[in-house]
Amino acid sequence: MKNFVHLAALLALTVDSVSAHYIFQQLTAGSTKFDVFQYIRKNSNYNSPVTDLASNDLRCNVGASGASTETIEMQAGESFSFTLDTAVYHQGPISIYMSKAPSAAANYDGSGEWFKIKDFGPTFNGGSASWPLQQTYSYTIPKCIENGEYLLRIQSLAIHNPWPAGIPQFYISCAQVKVTGGSGTANPTHALIPGAFKESDPGYTANIYSNFNSYTVPGPAPLTC
Repeated sequence: MKNFVHLAALLALTVDSVSAHYIFQQLTAGSTKFDVFQYIRKNSNYNSPVTDLASNDLRCNVGASGASTETIEMQAGESFSFTLDTAVYHQGPISIYMSKAPSAAANYDGSGEWFKIKDFGPTFNGGSASWPLQQTYSYTIPKCIENGEYLLRIQSLAIHNPWPAGIPQFYISCAQVKVTGGSGTANPTHALIPGAFKESDPGYTANIYSNFNSYTVPGPAPLTC
């Protein structure tokens, strides 16, 4: 009986790790919601996660190049949203990053520096945590960044399978944006991807089912203008 229970647990973990989940697939700029993958790089692994902390796929997802992706012009300070095919249902933080392309965003592989502009983390109340499990996440292009073309990256870090028995999962998409009207006064904390997330990060190794009273989102601190 004990072996059967152990086998069932292993099978459940295996099924969870290979099954499809969700993907950020639609961009809204201002009040206009665009077609699926119109300004978002389309990945080739459907809506499955990336789990390798050393993989370049952590930048924009598996097979997600800019070759056939349009770039949208946006004003600094303008609002945007990412919408998924289904609402996020794995506990964990949502983070939004940007990386300035050397020239055209469509030709950029994301190998340069990234900075974070927003974290959506848990709210703690009465000994329990509440995560922002939504289908749409919204924020604004920072007013203080430089003009130019960027990768605008959103990430769901799913930590529902506690490390080290389970491996945290990254659900990622990148939009291509051309920013105008920025002041260029920003001084963000930069990081490389891969490299921004480590197995030693408390936000990566957190066990949400045991003594979970505080949480630090992995990666650099978000930019403030």
